Amino acid sequence: MSLFSTTLSVAVLVALGGCGSKPAPKAADKKIAPEVKAPTKEEEVAPVETTPVSPSLAVSPDLAKLCTLTRQDGVPPTFDYDKAELSTEDREVLQQLATCLTVGAAKDKELSLIGRADPRGTEEYNLGLGARRAHVVGVYLQRLGVAAERLGETTRGAIDASGKDEETWRRDRRVDLELR
Repeated sequence: MSLFSTTLSVAVLVALGGCGSKPAPKAADKKIAPEVKAPTKEEEVAPVETTPVSPSLAVSPDLAKLCTLTRQDGVPPTFDYDKAELSTEDREVLQQLATCLTVGAAKDKELSLIGRADPRGTEEYNLGLGARRAHVVGVYLQRLGVAAERLGETTRGAIDASGKDEETWRRDRRVDLELR
């Protein structure tokens, strides 16, 4: 057997040996998304009345007062349909909130980030979309210096949605931020 045929045989065996299984995906290859489950009856809680502070964000009254966040008149908290991207206004509010959480009045507080969706789509899809929205807000706050362990991401999907048409569905597509 020549050196060429030996090298070729080894190459073929190595290639065939690799066909039996896929390599485990690297952490960087995995899509970052929180695991989603529907809330149980025991986890059902009355929704907290929130104050819109940007197109996609609403905060609980106690958090708004603590961090002196004010309502943007006429701007309901909304994500675009089937989207989880933050607007410029959302980022500005999150910057204010991150400052409050890192060096301001809420520096020792923890937050719940509750992703929500309008009622269109399946329950599973809406729970996933709400989770992605909450996760986007959480990641952005972490980039601004808020420790991950201070942020509890959850989803309600469309469980508390009340919209009946496009105008009212927009109000259902948001992330609520509440002190916990």
